[in-house]
Amino acid sequence: MLRRWRRSKADDDVDDGLDASAESLLSILSSASLVVDTDDEVVRANPQAYRFGIMEDDRIVDAKVLEAVHAVREHGGRRRFDLETQTPERFVSSRASDDGEGTSAKGVKRPNWLKVTVGRVNERFVVVLFDDVSETVRFAQIRDSFIVNVSEQLLEPTKALGRLADRLEHERPDPAQVRADAREVRTASNHLNHMVSDLLLLIKAQEPITPSAANRLNVMEQLQAVTAPLMPQAERAGVGLRVEGDGKLVINGDRGQIRTAVTKLVENAIAYSPCGAVVSVSSGLDETGTHAVIRVIDQGKGIAKSEQSRIFERFYRGADQSERTADGVGLGLSIVKHVALTHHGTVTVWSAPGQGSTFSLVLPLAR
Repeated sequence: MLRRWRRSKADDDVDDGLDASAESLLSILSSASLVVDTDDEVVRANPQAYRFGIMEDDRIVDAKVLEAVHAVREHGGRRRFDLETQTPERFVSSRASDDGEGTSAKGVKRPNWLKVTVGRVNERFVVVLFDDVSETVRFAQIRDSFIVNVSEQLLEPTKALGRLADRLEHERPDPAQVRADAREVRTASNHLNHMVSDLLLLIKAQEPITPSAANRLNVMEQLQAVTAPLMPQAERAGVGLRVEGDGKLVINGDRGQIRTAVTKLVENAIAYSPCGAVVSVSSGLDETGTHAVIRVIDQGKGIAKSEQSRIFERFYRGADQSERTADGVGLGLSIVKHVALTHHGTVTVWSAPGQGSTFSLVLPLAR
C-alpha cells in the first residue's frame, strides 16, 4: 500500500491543477505512482518512485519512462511495459563498522522488476503506475536455480556409479582405474550427503520461533559449544580460533538452529582463511542495548563487492574457490539468513578484498 502521497517542492507555492477526484483516486491505488505535468515535472510522487530509481528531485530520470510519458501525452491511449531498475545507493541501508575508520557494511542492493502503466489524466497531466513484481521474479529465479542445482547434485553419484559399473563389467578391468572410479563415487556420495543434510537444516531453519521461558539461551555458552569441536579443524588448516565476549547475554531461540548458524559462519571463516590467520568469534550488545551481536571475523582474502549481494542466496557459490572450499554446496549462508529471520534478527556482512570479512548475526535479547 502507499506509505504517503508526496507533493513536490513546486506545489508549496503553486496550485498544480490536479482536481480533487483524480488526486483521491491516485491516493488509494496500491501501485506506486507519480503524476507528470506538461513540463515533464513530477507534481505528485509516491516515495517508492525514488527508491525504484525512476526519478530524482522532481524529474524523471529513466529514459524509457520519460519516452512513454511523451508518447501518451502526444497520442493518448496508454503504454504498458516491463522495466528493470537499480535502487539508488542512498536508499541501500548501511551501518557503521567497528574499525573506527568510517567504513560501512552495505545492505543488499538488488534490481527492481516493475510492470509500468502510463496513461493520461487530462490535457495537462500524465500518470505513471508501477507494480513491483520483484519478489515474484526473485522467487522464480531461486526456484529455477534450486531445481537445477538439486538435479545436478542428484545425478552426479548416479553417473559415477555408472562409470564404475562399466569398468567392473570388463573382463580384465584396470585396478587403478576402478579405484579411481570408486573414489569418485565416494566423493559424489559425500557431496550428496552434505547437500541433503544442509537442505534438512534449511527447512528446519524456517520454523518460527516463539520466545518463552523454555527457550532462553546464554549466547556465550552456544559459542563455546560450537567452537570446541571445530578446534581440530582449525588446527589442521593452520588457523587460530579465538572466542570472547559478554557472558551475560541471553536470547530466546532454538538451540540447534543457533548452533547450526554459528557453525556455518565459523566453518566458512576457517575454510577461507590462510594458514597462520586467526578467526575471532565474539558476542556483545548492539548500540541500542536491545540485541545481542555474534560476530565471526576472518583474515581471509575478502569477498568482492559484486558478490556480496548474492552470498546469502541458496546454492550461490563464489567463482574463486580453493581446494578447502570446493566441496561446499552453497547452502550455509542461506541457512544462517533463515535462522536470523526466524529469530526476528538479521545477518550482515562487511568485507573488502584483502581485508577479510566480518559476519554479524544480530538477535533480540530474551524477553
